[in-house]
Amino acid sequence: MNPAVLKNLSYGMYVIGTKYNGRPNACVANSVIQISSSDPEKVLIALTKDTHSYTAIRENGIFTISVLSTDTPASVIGALGLVSGKNADKLKNIRHKVLIEGVPVVKENTCCWFLCKVISGMDVGQEMVFAAEIIAGSDSAIGTPMTYDFYRSEMHGLSPVGSPTYVPPESTFDKSSGESFVCSVCGYVYSDPNFSFEELPDNWVCPVCKMPKKAFVRRN
Repeated sequence: MNPAVLKNLSYGMYVIGTKYNGRPNACVANSVIQISSSDPEKVLIALTKDTHSYTAIRENGIFTISVLSTDTPASVIGALGLVSGKNADKLKNIRHKVLIEGVPVVKENTCCWFLCKVISGMDVGQEMVFAAEIIAGSDSAIGTPMTYDFYRSEMHGLSPVGSPTYVPPESTFDKSSGESFVCSVCGYVYSDPNFSFEELPDNWVCPVCKMPKKAFVRRN
Protein backbone atom coordinates (compact mmCIF):
# COMPACT_ATOMS: atom_id res chain seq x y z
CA MET A 1 0.00 0.00 0.00
CA ASN A 2 1.12 3.54 -0.72
CA PRO A 3 1.23 5.39 2.65
CA ALA A 4 0.19 8.60 0.88
CA VAL A 5 -3.31 7.15 0.50
CA LEU A 6 -3.79 7.63 4.24
CA LYS A 7 -4.01 11.37 3.58
CA ASN A 8 -7.64 10.69 2.62
CA LEU A 9 -8.54 10.03 6.26
CA SER A 10 -9.98 13.08 8.00
CA TYR A 11 -8.24 14.81 10.90
CA GLY A 12 -8.47 18.04 12.83
CA MET A 13 -5.65 20.19 14.23
CA TYR A 14 -5.41 20.57 18.00
CA VAL A 15 -3.02 21.64 20.74
CA ILE A 16 -2.73 19.29 23.71
CA GLY A 17 -1.83 21.20 26.88
CA THR A 18 -0.02 19.36 29.68
CA LYS A 19 2.08 19.97 32.78
CA TYR A 20 5.20 18.29 34.09
CA ASN A 21 7.09 19.12 37.27
CA GLY A 22 4.88 22.17 37.68
CA ARG A 23 5.68 23.59 34.24
CA PRO A 24 3.04 23.92 31.48
CA ASN A 25 3.78 22.45 28.08
CA ALA A 26 1.92 21.84 24.82
CA CYS A 27 2.11 19.88 21.58
CA VAL A 28 0.16 19.70 18.33
CA ALA A 29 -1.95 16.61 17.62
CA ASN A 30 -4.44 15.53 14.98
CA SER A 31 -5.54 12.19 16.47
CA VAL A 32 -8.40 13.50 18.64
CA ILE A 33 -11.97 12.20 18.42
CA GLN A 34 -15.16 12.45 20.46
CA ILE A 35 -16.48 9.02 21.51
CA SER A 36 -19.45 9.93 23.71
CA SER A 37 -21.98 12.75 23.96
CA SER A 38 -23.40 11.58 27.30
CA ASP A 39 -22.60 13.41 30.53
CA PRO A 40 -19.67 13.50 30.92
CA GLU A 41 -18.61 13.70 27.28
CA LYS A 42 -15.58 11.61 26.41
CA VAL A 43 -12.73 11.86 23.91
CA LEU A 44 -9.78 9.81 22.69
CA ILE A 45 -6.32 11.17 21.90
CA ALA A 46 -3.25 9.33 20.63
CA LEU A 47 0.36 10.31 21.35
CA THR A 48 3.64 8.64 20.54
CA LYS A 49 5.45 7.36 23.62
CA ASP A 50 8.70 9.21 23.03
CA THR A 51 7.06 12.64 23.40
CA HIS A 52 7.27 14.88 26.44
CA SER A 53 3.48 15.30 26.38
CA TYR A 54 2.94 11.55 26.67
CA THR A 55 5.15 11.46 29.78
CA ALA A 56 3.30 14.43 31.26
CA ILE A 57 -0.14 12.88 30.76
CA ARG A 58 0.99 9.56 32.21
CA GLU A 59 2.33 11.45 35.24
CA ASN A 60 -0.66 13.73 35.89
CA GLY A 61 -3.70 12.22 34.13
CA ILE A 62 -4.96 15.58 32.92
CA PHE A 63 -4.68 17.64 29.74
CA THR A 64 -6.39 20.33 27.67
CA ILE A 65 -7.44 20.39 24.03
CA SER A 66 -7.31 23.72 22.20
CA VAL A 67 -9.04 23.54 18.81
CA LEU A 68 -7.01 25.41 16.20
CA SER A 69 -8.82 27.61 13.69
CA THR A 70 -7.96 28.42 10.08
CA ASP A 71 -6.72 31.79 11.41
CA THR A 72 -4.18 30.25 13.79
CA PRO A 73 -0.69 31.40 12.66
CA ALA A 74 1.56 28.76 11.13
CA SER A 75 4.30 29.91 13.51
CA VAL A 76 2.23 28.59 16.43
CA ILE A 77 2.02 25.15 14.86
CA GLY A 78 5.73 25.19 14.13
CA ALA A 79 6.67 26.22 17.66
CA LEU A 80 4.36 23.74 19.41
CA GLY A 81 4.33 20.87 16.95
CA LEU A 82 7.87 20.51 15.64
CA VAL A 83 9.98 21.23 18.73
CA SER A 84 10.30 19.06 21.84
CA GLY A 85 9.27 20.50 25.21
CA LYS A 86 11.83 18.43 27.10
CA ASN A 87 14.46 21.15 26.98
CA ALA A 88 12.58 24.19 25.70
CA ASP A 89 9.77 26.50 26.83
CA LYS A 90 7.53 26.01 23.82
CA LEU A 91 4.89 28.42 25.14
CA LYS A 92 7.30 31.32 25.71
CA ASN A 93 6.15 33.32 22.68
CA ILE A 94 2.63 31.88 22.43
CA ARG A 95 -0.43 33.66 23.85
CA HIS A 96 -1.99 31.30 26.39
CA LYS A 97 -3.50 31.02 29.84
CA VAL A 98 -2.79 28.46 32.52
CA LEU A 99 -5.84 26.95 34.24
CA ILE A 100 -5.88 26.45 38.02
CA GLU A 101 -5.13 22.80 37.32
CA GLY A 102 -1.76 23.90 35.93
CA VAL A 103 -2.37 22.98 32.28
CA PRO A 104 -2.33 25.60 29.47
CA VAL A 105 -4.94 26.71 26.96
CA VAL A 106 -3.69 28.34 23.76
CA LYS A 107 -5.31 31.66 22.79
CA GLU A 108 -3.74 32.23 19.35
CA ASN A 109 -6.97 32.45 17.31
CA THR A 110 -8.23 29.10 18.60
CA CYS A 111 -11.89 28.10 18.31
CA CYS A 112 -12.47 26.68 21.80
CA TRP A 113 -10.90 24.51 24.50
CA PHE A 114 -11.62 21.51 26.74
CA LEU A 115 -10.17 20.31 30.03
CA CYS A 116 -9.92 16.52 30.17
CA LYS A 117 -9.26 13.89 32.85
CA VAL A 118 -7.83 10.53 31.79
CA ILE A 119 -10.01 7.51 32.63
CA SER A 120 -8.05 4.79 30.81
CA GLY A 121 -5.20 4.13 28.41
CA MET A 122 -4.54 1.59 25.68
CA ASP A 123 -1.03 0.66 24.63
CA VAL A 124 -0.88 0.21 20.84
CA GLY A 125 2.86 -0.20 20.39
CA GLN A 126 4.70 3.02 19.60
CA GLU A 127 1.63 5.02 20.59
CA MET A 128 -0.66 5.30 23.60
CA VAL A 129 -4.37 6.02 23.23
CA PHE A 130 -5.85 7.93 26.18
CA ALA A 131 -9.59 7.96 26.90
CA ALA A 132 -10.68 10.97 28.92
CA GLU A 133 -13.73 12.74 30.33
CA ILE A 134 -14.31 16.39 29.50
CA ILE A 135 -14.62 18.13 32.88
CA ALA A 136 -14.66 21.78 31.72
CA GLY A 137 -14.46 23.85 28.56
CA SER A 138 -15.57 26.83 26.50
CA ASP A 139 -19.17 28.01 26.59
CA SER A 140 -19.01 28.97 22.91
CA ALA A 141 -16.79 28.60 19.86
CA ILE A 142 -15.51 31.09 17.30
CA GLY A 143 -13.89 30.76 13.90
CA THR A 144 -13.60 27.77 11.56
CA PRO A 145 -11.83 24.67 12.90
CA MET A 146 -8.63 23.83 11.03
CA THR A 147 -8.53 20.45 9.34
CA TYR A 148 -5.35 18.53 8.63
CA ASP A 149 -6.10 18.83 4.92
CA PHE A 150 -6.23 22.64 5.26
CA TYR A 151 -2.91 22.58 7.13
CA ARG A 152 -1.26 20.57 4.35
CA SER A 153 -2.88 22.09 1.25
CA GLU A 154 -3.36 25.74 2.25
CA MET A 155 -0.51 26.24 4.74
CA HIS A 156 1.85 23.72 3.15
CA GLY A 157 2.42 22.28 6.61
CA LEU A 158 4.51 19.26 7.52
CA SER A 159 4.26 16.42 10.03
CA PRO A 160 7.32 15.68 12.15
CA VAL A 161 9.02 12.29 12.09
CA GLY A 162 7.13 10.05 14.53
CA SER A 163 3.76 11.68 13.89
CA PRO A 164 0.96 9.24 12.97
CA THR A 165 0.55 11.13 9.69
CA TYR A 166 4.24 11.50 8.81
CA VAL A 167 5.09 10.62 5.21
CA PRO A 168 8.70 11.08 3.99
CA PRO A 169 8.93 13.96 1.50
CA GLU A 170 9.54 13.10 -2.11
CA SER A 171 12.71 15.15 -2.02
CA THR A 172 14.75 16.59 0.81
CA PHE A 173 17.42 18.18 -1.34
CA ASP A 174 17.98 21.43 -3.13
CA LYS A 175 18.55 19.60 -6.42
CA SER A 176 20.46 22.50 -7.91
CA SER A 177 23.24 22.12 -5.32
CA GLY A 178 22.79 18.63 -3.85
CA GLU A 179 22.20 20.08 -0.37
CA SER A 180 19.14 20.51 1.80
CA PHE A 181 18.21 23.59 3.81
CA VAL A 182 15.93 23.08 6.78
CA CYS A 183 13.99 25.59 8.89
CA SER A 184 15.33 25.34 12.45
CA VAL A 185 11.92 26.35 13.84
CA CYS A 186 9.37 24.19 12.03
CA GLY A 187 11.42 21.65 10.07
CA TYR A 188 10.31 22.76 6.59
CA VAL A 189 12.78 21.54 3.94
CA TYR A 190 13.48 23.88 1.03
CA SER A 191 13.84 22.00 -2.25
CA ASP A 192 13.43 23.72 -5.59
CA PRO A 193 15.21 22.10 -8.56
CA ASN A 194 15.27 25.39 -10.47
CA PHE A 195 16.18 27.91 -7.78
CA SER A 196 18.94 27.29 -5.22
CA PHE A 197 18.53 28.38 -1.62
CA GLU A 198 21.39 30.89 -1.94
CA GLU A 199 19.53 32.63 -4.76
CA LEU A 200 16.50 33.39 -2.59
CA PRO A 201 16.15 37.09 -1.68
CA ASP A 202 17.12 38.17 1.83
CA ASN A 203 13.49 39.00 2.69
CA TRP A 204 12.27 35.48 1.80
CA VAL A 205 10.49 33.71 4.68
CA CYS A 206 9.62 30.12 5.50
CA PRO A 207 6.26 29.30 3.88
CA VAL A 208 5.17 27.34 6.98
CA CYS A 209 6.19 29.34 10.07
CA LYS A 210 7.20 32.66 8.40
CA MET A 211 10.66 32.69 9.95
CA PRO A 212 13.36 34.58 7.96
CA LYS A 213 15.92 32.98 5.67
CA LYS A 214 18.57 33.12 8.40
CA ALA A 215 16.55 30.57 10.43
CA PHE A 216 17.46 27.88 7.90
CA VAL A 217 20.44 25.59 8.36
CA ARG A 218 22.29 23.44 5.86
CA ARG A 219 21.83 19.68 6.17
CA ASN A 220 24.26 17.59 4.16
